[in-house]
Amino acid sequence: MEKVVLSVLLACLLGLILVLVGLFLGVSFYSGREKPSPFECGFDPMGSSRVPFSLRFFLLALIFVVFDVEIVLLFPAVMIVGGSWMWISGYLVLLIFLLLLLVGVIHEWREGSLEWEM
Repeated sequence: MEKVVLSVLLACLLGLILVLVGLFLGVSFYSGREKPSPFECGFDPMGSSRVPFSLRFFLLALIFVVFDVEIVLLFPAVMIVGGSWMWISGYLVLLIFLLLLLVGVIHEWREGSLEWEM
């Protein structure tokens, strides 16, 4: 029992010593007010927080996420259809899924959501 208590105390003491050595001997690279401020995705952290967010960028990012998830769903579907004994119904479901994906891309393309320039 004494060995366990001694080991815990030694570990705590060693941790405290390492933290104190790091605080006293560590190099500080403080170079103004921008260094300690959080990075906010390319926006100026010292400017106004009321900067309008680009709705077109948000819409394009949302479309990317939706179609990315649908593409990821295709990988296991190909494996399941390839090893299935009901290959005709599996191919039919996969064809319907791909057709819905294609209709969605065509709709977004015609709507102009995929265009970055205004």
